[in-house]
Amino acid sequence: MEHLRHDDPTRIGPYVVLAGVDSRSGQQRTPDRRYLARSADGRRTVIACVPQPGADPARWAAEAESARRLSLPGFAPVTEVDGSTTPPWYAIPYVPVLPLPAALAAHGGPLPEAVVRALGAALASALAVAHAQDVTHAGLSPAAVLLGTDGPQLACFGAVRAVGPDGAQRHGAPGLDPGCLPPEQAQGGRPRPLGDVHALGAVLSYASTGHTVPERDELPETLRAPITACLSRDAARRPSAADLSAALLPPATSPVPTVLDGGPLFPLPAPVVAALARQSADVLAAQLPEPVAEVRLP
Repeated sequence: MEHLRHDDPTRIGPYVVLAGVDSRSGQQRTPDRRYLARSADGRRTVIACVPQPGADPARWAAEAESARRLSLPGFAPVTEVDGSTTPPWYAIPYVPVLPLPAALAAHGGPLPEAVVRALGAALASALAVAHAQDVTHAGLSPAAVLLGTDGPQLACFGAVRAVGPDGAQRHGAPGLDPGCLPPEQAQGGRPRPLGDVHALGAVLSYASTGHTVPERDELPETLRAPITACLSRDAARRPSAADLSAALLPPATSPVPTVLDGGPLFPLPAPVVAALARQSADVLAAQLPEPVAEVRLP
């Protein structure tokens, strides 16, 4: 949880803001400003999101509404959108999750190769289902990956489309990670499935090295070929998400993760699991601000 700053909102829609989700270190690019927030009656806790300064609020709200209509495995469920307010906002039900950069910070560096492989297989599988339904994520980056003990969820849907129409140069647009932006989309090309694959290669590079544009020799040897293929500047040479998922699945003889590794559903290093537990405890303990008493003049 990140302490609020003077320029952070205190309320988003019906929710009281408790803390920030993302680090303010300046090394993390997100198309949304994301906050942990709670309803005034204390019954609902959400991740509430508003656009970054400089974003087109109408385009951002349109992509948020598109995300609300999605129901895809591996995509964070957007349950509320309000594009009529200033700024617009949307909300995701809260479960303990860390953006991928926060998971690396908790671990103290790049994630183990086995975890990166499991992460890549899960994300590629989610993208393959979306692509089969003619849906392109168009916003994949390290910050768009929310990591929990049940596996990763994809957020920031439609970030590329939200920052500008097809034909408009998107390189340098607010909130987009330049290392994850496929070259064809940076110049204004329409987001397509193989652009998601390029972005996934950058995400896996980040998870295994700490940055999205690595030297080839920095990558773990067994992941070098699939990640390099994803990052090809020629989209036709990239694998499909379905083929990438099959290539990254661990061998059937791989050991089953223990509870300490994050449980049987998804393997996580113990320091990341501990960070998720601390976040959950902090959210449970967070108190809503006391309402200001109304002063009546005689």
